[in-house]
Amino acid sequence: MPPIINIIDAIPLSPRDRESVLHHLEQSFGVPARLSSSTIDLQRAFDNGRHQFSSTALLTQLLDLEINGDEKVIALVGVDLFIPILTFVFGEAQLDGQAAIVSIHRLTNQFYGIEEDAILKRERLTKEIIHEAGHTFGLKHCRQFECVMRSSTYVEEIDVKRMDLCTECRGLFNHHLAEINHSHR
Repeated sequence: MPPIINIIDAIPLSPRDRESVLHHLEQSFGVPARLSSSTIDLQRAFDNGRHQFSSTALLTQLLDLEINGDEKVIALVGVDLFIPILTFVFGEAQLDGQAAIVSIHRLTNQFYGIEEDAILKRERLTKEIIHEAGHTFGLKHCRQFECVMRSSTYVEEIDVKRMDLCTECRGLFNHHLAEINHSHR
């Protein structure tokens, strides 16, 4: 059975954003993507000292869910995420694993005190979801400037990325997917 990408929408997304995210995920990875709802206890991940939410703690919650076989689960949240060694993160994923988390919190212009741009917000969110999904498929950070798998420290770096994998990352993903399909024969 081929992998499926399951998006847990805890934001919730607008219908247009949902459609865009699912379309681009399926286009990027050639596997089905769907939206579902599940409860994520954000307060269990809140750090009183930082006034942020631990993305690693949220990932642990996702891994506690019943995840089928090669299913990839990506939770979308609206809170400010961190990992101990960084001030903030846009998301975090289990490398070559089943779970990832993405936050829209720092992807909106509103966070930076600028007039909101719904199209730019949707593009940023979609790129970050594709990026974290790529990690769950075993892809590491890419050095290609415009590749969606390039690491982003600032939102402006997300803006210059393309919505898809570069040729090298595409080849690595295709190889990984072929291995998954071969193991199911």
